[in-house]
This record gives sequence, structure tokens and C-alpha cells, in this order.
Amino acid sequence: MRIISGCYKGKKIDGFDINGTRPTKDRVKESLIAMIQTKIRNSVVLDLFSGSGSLGIEALSNGADICYFIDNSKDIVNILKKNLMGINNSVLITKDYKDALTEFKEKNIKFDIIFLDPPYHLNILNNSIKMIEDYKLLNKNGIIVCEFEEEVPYSIYNVIKEKKYGKTNIIILKND
Repeated sequence: MRIISGCYKGKKIDGFDINGTRPTKDRVKESLIAMIQTKIRNSVVLDLFSGSGSLGIEALSNGADICYFIDNSKDIVNILKKNLMGINNSVLITKDYKDALTEFKEKNIKFDIIFLDPPYHLNILNNSIKMIEDYKLLNKNGIIVCEFEEEVPYSIYNVIKEKKYGKTNIIILKND
């Protein structure tokens, strides 16, 4: 797996062989980055269920100011540490998503782009969105990029884009 665009284009990242991860396929990632390209430069990004970190690294590669990578699996975090070597402005936090979101609320850290690609079988996409809404972690005009299979996201935010790639669905929500 490689970074597909920006200043880190071509950088190899590990991730396909980690139990519990489901890396975003390159064609989906390429389309997704194209959909949000105008929002990335100078943004504050959260890659909440990071896995390999490919979405957050793509954002940094395309001009995001900073990206917070969150995962609670020690095995995944070890791979993520390796993938983030040489990547500027990355913050890696090893915590459960609920604890991480609570910490961002307490520290008043808000985001322009939030990537949500939780493990499908846990059905925690909607709980993640609700916490983001309740804690007001998304800046005005910020977006949440949701990747899911069956759990359709519910939100007070507006749906600005929807796309289906086989079993994978992408919905982009915007805070107007």
C-alpha cells in the first residue's frame, strides 16, 4: 500500500496484514481525496480509527497542518508508528475513541476534517458521530468523512456527498 498523492506520494505504508484492519482501497482513497481536496490545505485533521493511517497521511501529504491519529490496538499502533516515520505534523494517541474524543473536548481541540472508518462489526459509527456533535468537535464548514458497509450514519450535519464502491459506502457530512 502506498500514499497516492501529495508530497509523500509513493511512500510505502504497511497495513494489509494487520488483524482487525481493513485498509481503504487505493481507488476508493483516490476518489475520496479528490472529493475533499479543496478542504485539506491548512486543515486540522482527525483520523479517529486510524489503522494503517493511510487517510490521515494522505491529508498531511496534501497540505493539512496537523493530523491526530487515534487507535487503541497496541499491534496496530506499532505499525502506525512505523508508517508515520518521516511524516511531519502527526500526533499519535493510543486510546479508545471515546476517551480520545473526551480529551479533545477537554482541551478544546476542534477539527476541519474527521475521518471515521471504524471496524464495521462494532457498529460504532453513529456513536462516534453523536459524540463529535455533542462535544462540538467539528469546526464550522468542517466535514466528516464516513466509510461504512451497513451502518448508515445519522447526523444533524448535512450530507454533501455519497458514493458506493462495491460493499464500501462513503458519506461526507458538513457542519454548516
